[in-house]
Amino acid sequence: MGSGPATARTFTMEVAAPFRLDLTVWALRRRAHNLIDQFDGRCYRRTLEVCGRPVEAAVRQQDKAGTPLLVVELQGSGAELSDDYTARARHVLERMLGLEADLRGFYRLAELAWRFRGMRPPCFPSVFEAVVNAIACQQLSLTVGIHLLNRLAQGYGPATTAPNRGSPGFPTPQRLAIADPDALRELGFSRAKARAMTVLAQQQAAGSLDLEALRDADDGRARAVLLDLTGIGRWSAEYTLLRGLGRYHVLPGDDVGARNSLRRRFGLAATADYDAVAELSRTWWPYGGLVYFHLLLDSLAVGGHLPPTG
Repeated sequence: MGSGPATARTFTMEVAAPFRLDLTVWALRRRAHNLIDQFDGRCYRRTLEVCGRPVEAAVRQQDKAGTPLLVVELQGSGAELSDDYTARARHVLERMLGLEADLRGFYRLAELAWRFRGMRPPCFPSVFEAVVNAIACQQLSLTVGIHLLNRLAQGYGPATTAPNRGSPGFPTPQRLAIADPDALRELGFSRAKARAMTVLAQQQAAGSLDLEALRDADDGRARAVLLDLTGIGRWSAEYTLLRGLGRYHVLPGDDVGARNSLRRRFGLAATADYDAVAELSRTWWPYGGLVYFHLLLDSLAVGGHLPPTG
């Protein structure tokens, strides 16, 4: 829990058009009951841990003269939010919201891209968070997986003293490294998942594993490191490549939700396996992962979670 007086900083970020904060945030949060990534239709809130200190970021879109503009308010506690701290928080948000992604080629390729025009491919703020998300959602519905992640954040995540705080931050490796696996089981995790998460956190906290270094590794090397982790299989590795490392050409071929959407939208056979999904994904190279995000938005639209789109 943060302590000391609350401090705040506000800054703006110009974004190349087209951009829609709502679609981008929904691709990040995935389900309405996600407590970590909160969105009320206008404001996105997320507690981040930056330089070892929790801070709540509130992001709103206020376009100016046709240029997408994001207004960001940071609220922390204790020491003043310095210029360097603010710059680091800005960098995290730029990566999370996919602000540097160039989608011009994708817009020329896929019909779904125009339906959800303005969505940017989001990333989790750390590779560690991406891997833990993969572990939590393995062999479960996404709805159940998000419930588990909510409980994990409520039990072990950082918090700020910001007046409007309500979004628990995601646990750092240091926090999860000392978690009792039996306590994680009480949250609903299986024994295998509790062990996988604590082993991962202990390795990262001790410095024997550096997941952030995978950002500079090629796909083959990153995949090999991920597959060598306890409890990580092919789907989890590809999920992390896409959602943690921003490898937007990767469409997780074992993803049940993606396969169902591919059947509905593109006539994929009910008996299609991993290789069949990979073959279809090559049609959109190098944008398979972007199709994955748009299929997610399509399913959310079918479920009535998104406003009408063009």
